[in-house]
Amino acid sequence: MADNHTKKSRSYNMSQIRSRGTKPEETVRHYLFSKGFRYRKNDKRYLGVPDIVLPKYKTIIFVNGCFWHKHDGCAQFIWPKSNRDYWEPKIIHNQERDRLTQAKLQENGWNVIVVWECEIKNNKLASERLRFLCQQIYTMKTYV
Repeated sequence: MADNHTKKSRSYNMSQIRSRGTKPEETVRHYLFSKGFRYRKNDKRYLGVPDIVLPKYKTIIFVNGCFWHKHDGCAQFIWPKSNRDYWEPKIIHNQERDRLTQAKLQENGWNVIVVWECEIKNNKLASERLRFLCQQIYTMKTYV
């Protein structure tokens, strides 16, 4: 199937995708703040520049986009049909980098939680996922 966009318009669309301050990230942050959690956002001191760092709970949260981080089994992740020589290695590399980053953070004593974009998009799913996120944070038991 051919791409519906010209090369120029596709390039522009891709350039407008932000890596920080995305709507799913903001949704998670607003919820955590409303529940009394205080956090640091995009703290460069930590490997992988986590979206949310909760120092008191020794917990790091990554809010991952389903496409960019290859959410296995998710309907929002579909391999691109064009320019596969570029996209496949890029997405696989992102997945491997995420896995290594999480492992190193855990070795350093951090609890790592990943929240996927698709879990936050639907309001009903989002409220359930966010409540579960709070439970995860409280039950990690590594308080400073």
